[in-house]
Order: sequence, then C-alpha cells, then structure tokens
Amino acid sequence: MRVLGIETSCDETGVAVFDTKHGLLAHSLYSQAKLHAEYGGVVPELASRDHVRKLLPLVNETLAKAETRPDQIDAIAYTAGPGLIGALMVGACFARSLAYAWGVQALGVHHMEGHLLAPMLEDNPPAFPFVALLVSGGHTQLVDVQGLGQYQVLGESLDDAAGEAFDKAAKMLDLDYPGGPLVAKLAEQGRPGRFVFPRPMVDRPGLEFSFSGLKTYTLNTVAEHALEDGLPDEQTCADIAHAFQEAVVQTLAIKCRRALQQTGHKTLIIAGGVSANTRLREELEIQLQKIGAQVYYARHEFCTDNGAMIAYAGAQRLLHGQREPLSVAVHPRWDMTILPAL
Repeated sequence: MRVLGIETSCDETGVAVFDTKHGLLAHSLYSQAKLHAEYGGVVPELASRDHVRKLLPLVNETLAKAETRPDQIDAIAYTAGPGLIGALMVGACFARSLAYAWGVQALGVHHMEGHLLAPMLEDNPPAFPFVALLVSGGHTQLVDVQGLGQYQVLGESLDDAAGEAFDKAAKMLDLDYPGGPLVAKLAEQGRPGRFVFPRPMVDRPGLEFSFSGLKTYTLNTVAEHALEDGLPDEQTCADIAHAFQEAVVQTLAIKCRRALQQTGHKTLIIAGGVSANTRLREELEIQLQKIGAQVYYARHEFCTDNGAMIAYAGAQRLLHGQREPLSVAVHPRWDMTILPAL
C-alpha cells in the first residue's frame, strides 16, 4: 500500500509518500517560522493561508521525488487534529478532495499518534509495549503504549507544555521565534551552578508536569539581574538559559524514569519537537542506563511536525482495515486514548 501523508496542524506544511513494502519514499517540509517570527508566535489566519499556498506545490514536488504517479497512490492520510482548526480544515479539505478525485480512501490521523509512531520510521524501531514521552510546544505527556491505539495517559502537564515554556523563556531573554532551539544554543555558553532553578513536581509521587512556576522563576531571575536596557548582561543570559534548560531536562528525565519503573517497561520512546534537544537526550541516556532501559528517538527531521509520521500512522491503520466516510471532520482537541485499538 502506498500512502500520501499530509500534515497541516500548525505552522508547518508536511507531505510524504510511504510504501508499506518499501518504506518512506520521499518527504517534503515547508516551515512558516519566518512568516510568524515578526509576531513572536503563530498567527492562525496566516498559517491557514500559507498552507493553502504551499500544499499543492509540495504534493507535486513530493510525488516527483518519490517517482510516484497519482494513480499509484492507494490512500491519503491527513492530520485531523489536534491543532489549529483553520490549518486542520485546509489539510482535511485538500486531502478529501484529492482522494475523491483520485478514487482512493482518505483517513484522518491523530497528530500525536503520528509523533508517537515516528521512531518506527527508523531502521531499528522499538517493539510494543513501551512508554512514550510526547513533548512539544503544545503537549507534554507520558503514555503507556501497549499497541496501536492502545494508549493510557500516565501523566501530562497541568499548565504549560515544555516546548511552550522554552518559547516563553526565549521571549524573556529577547530571543527570536521559535525560541526553543535558541535557548538551547545559548545554554551551551552558560556556566553550570551559577543559578539552580527548581525541578517542578519531582519531590512528590505521580507523573504530572507543571512548568508555569518555572516560567515565573525564570522571569524573576531575569528581572533581578536586568541592566538599564531591561536585560541581564550576555553571560548572565546564558547562565539563566543553562539553568532553565537543566531544570526542564532533568524534570522530564526523572519522570520518564519513574514511568518506566511504574509500568515495568524497559523501552522509552521520545517524540515531538523538544525531543530534538541534545541535552535532553544526554540526560535520558544517563537516567535510563541506571535502570537497564533503552530509549528510542525519531531522527531530528521527524521530531518536529512532518508528513512522514502522518503517512506512516495512516498506513498502519489502513492496513488494519480502518475506514472513514467521505465527510470532512477535524478535531482541534482530541483525546488520543479514545482512538480505536487495532
């Protein structure tokens, strides 16, 4: 089965062609980061318009790279949620229309299930069951994964997601959007130990997260050391970035280790934009080595939103016989635990 995957949940337009026999044939990604940087965050209306502008050229480009004709596509998978409703509607309407014109099936895919399954695109994929850490700008969740569609949320953020906290810390330090990678880069110049930020909710049982207090602590530290221009000096900003990143990374790693011990699983997968953070990967290796567990990641280009993960997730569900009617339905909020188990 050859599946065309389309991702338009937020500010990245992703298209891919996945073949269940031959693997990933091609993928293309267009990021709107420069478009939204002027506003310091994603503007939903602009995101929707840009998806309209880029989708058809990206599909044509990806089909060409995959050396695939439209009549060789067996199905189309698209992101049906969660995400920005306008952006989701663009992708859903485009995918459904294309599927109707080509006479093939179309299937709406859960965005976070796509992230969860992204490590399966690698040469040495993890086997079920495992614990998944889904960590991005919109989500921070620990999930017990028994199989496709068999998900139990073990814990999630009670307020800000980790990626959102990174972006807000970046604004405090006057860094551009998207801020997460810039905070990580600045943290490399930071001096360990000058600032020690709290590790939220690690001193109590449970697997929930909270990053709003850490955000406030960061804001207060910036204000305390600010100069006349409203910012600390360059080295102090780097020291704050280092302390902030260490707090987030160690909090995530501690909770992952706790989740593995609680479930008895020996495998962790980590997916989502923050999973590309090098320091997080280092800390997870350290923590999991202590308990004899192994961690799997998607490759860096598939940590952020992309069409490949949607094509793969859709292909797995289509292979198991899942089908949907022709009507367009999107879900800006969508509980992953209610997905059909296959």
